[in-house]
Amino acid sequence: MSYRHLFFDLDHTLWDFEANARVTMLELFDSLQLKDKGVYDFEKFYRIYLVNNEKLWEHYRNGLIKQDELRIKRMRLSLLEFKIADEMLANEMNVRFLDLLPTRTILFPYTIEILTYLSDKKYELHLITNGFEKTQNSKLKHSGLGKFFKEVITSEASNSLKPNKEIFDFAFRKTGASKKESIMLGDSIDVDIIGAINAGIDQVFINHHGVATDIKPTYTVNSLKELEDIF
Repeated sequence: MSYRHLFFDLDHTLWDFEANARVTMLELFDSLQLKDKGVYDFEKFYRIYLVNNEKLWEHYRNGLIKQDELRIKRMRLSLLEFKIADEMLANEMNVRFLDLLPTRTILFPYTIEILTYLSDKKYELHLITNGFEKTQNSKLKHSGLGKFFKEVITSEASNSLKPNKEIFDFAFRKTGASKKESIMLGDSIDVDIIGAINAGIDQVFINHHGVATDIKPTYTVNSLKELEDIF
């Protein structure tokens, strides 16, 4: 296939959300003295946060909750697991987390190298992300990834979310890309791969964690370096 437009996902694909969130949460754990407030085990708290975050994002994608509710609720529910019902603390954590997280710069191995390689080969690189406009642009700026991408399509700007076809249609209009010369690269079967299938374009499943799936993407790789074999 002669691809020209490569649409990347950001979080969990290039920008290591879990590693960045962990560093940020650890800073909050210390600065807000959460241990003294009853969060006796940081690792347990962080695991609970990740589960709540994932579940609430699913609710958000399905239109069941709004952005602000997602953000505060993931903190509130995680504190409640430790029997802490403190709305002011949940709010403080939410505000500080949103300030700090986008400034983190941990990327998956070979991210800069593969984006440089693809740019040098004259592919047009874009992002399609379910993240929020301000947050995602901040991540791109601080991590140095912004210079690689011609267009950044967020769920906020497009008024749709992956895996819905509408966010991809918005991306095609914004970039002038045709379906046959476009391909989606992402880490989530349910969001990126099924989204791309819905939109009628090829897909690369970037399977960092070796997840088993019944869906058969156009391509599957286990590391970003393996993209050199495709492009």
